[in-house]
Amino acid sequence: MKKITKHLCLLIISMLFVGFACMAQNAVMKTYVIERDIPGAGQFTPEKLKDISKTSCTVLKEMGPQIQWIQSYVTGDKIFCVYKAENIELIKEHAKRGGFPANAIYEVSTVISPATAN
Repeated sequence: MKKITKHLCLLIISMLFVGFACMAQNAVMKTYVIERDIPGAGQFTPEKLKDISKTSCTVLKEMGPQIQWIQSYVTGDKIFCVYKAENIELIKEHAKRGGFPANAIYEVSTVISPATAN
């Protein structure tokens, strides 16, 4: 019985450690909006957008979990991307490795929505 109790305690401690490590990792992730000047972006074909997305995902996979792509908004001559990252340097490194412009990078301080009015 002592052996089972000891193993159970070790398991619980390990689970707590992993849980706290995950929470700590998520706590340092910041949200960024990246403005990319890309002439004609709004006219890109679905295939071109798919290729761009694949390139971005490949670079992100190589860089690890400290940077994540949330979504992007394609407009006439710009793409606005929302990322989570530990720091702005990771955003710049992703752009460099992927061959993407990062003309402006903004750290999000607060998110509001229509629900904020209530």
